[in-house]
Amino acid sequence: MKNSELAKQFAERHRQSKPLILPNVWDAGSARLMRSLGAEAIATTSSGLAWAHGYPDGDKLPIEVHVIAVMQIARVVDCPISVDAEGGYSDDGTPVGENVARLIDAGAVGFNLEDGQSPPDVFCRKIEAAKAAGARSGVDVFVNARTDVYLMELAPGREVEETLHRANLYVGAGADGLFVPSAIAAADIDRLVRGQPLPVNVMALPGLPSLDELTRLGVRRISAGAAIAQRTWALAQHLGEAFLAHGSTDDLFAGAAAYGTVNSLMS
Repeated sequence: MKNSELAKQFAERHRQSKPLILPNVWDAGSARLMRSLGAEAIATTSSGLAWAHGYPDGDKLPIEVHVIAVMQIARVVDCPISVDAEGGYSDDGTPVGENVARLIDAGAVGFNLEDGQSPPDVFCRKIEAAKAAGARSGVDVFVNARTDVYLMELAPGREVEETLHRANLYVGAGADGLFVPSAIAAADIDRLVRGQPLPVNVMALPGLPSLDELTRLGVRRISAGAAIAQRTWALAQHLGEAFLAHGSTDDLFAGAAAYGTVNSLMS
């Protein structure tokens, strides 16, 4: 399926009442696994992908490495791919557009871009650049505007109001979705859904309402974020520590996937 068709499919999925659940991946193998489990689309986690390539999170991953990683993911899945492009790897709209164009060529049809501590007007220019890059490529990319008002505590006591203010600016810049990580209170989520026109994306965190409740509130997308990658790293650390300290092999094979099962998945 062409990227333009996958982009339309991805956008349409955000208009359904059942939330799109995205178990974020960090490489081609994890993408193949999540697709085999029934993931309707593949979304990357910026932190997990950066860690998998030996870089810290936070716009540190070289765009060349990111492009190759997306190409590898696109090789093994047959569904829409949404890429966490962090802050676009630049504070200037022009390089952001260039970076997005390279990721589109690699196979991405959706993008998470985050405002972080950037002024909203700077972030609006990044959204505009991303949408323009898609238009030049013939792909109506889905730009999921992530605002870090909650995550970075940018407006204590006024989180909903500040998020809605930014959301309406981002709508004007062409954003297709609103991602509000760390918003977990049902009352806040309700106001965020009703207070602006974009489909709302929340992130899995302790205390997040149930899937049924989020559906009732009108949430359209739920992301695992870095959670699956973090649990995977923790397990690898535990097993590595035990093996290095004691040469213990029992834990290594307890609950392990069969070699043949994993190898067949990649065939």
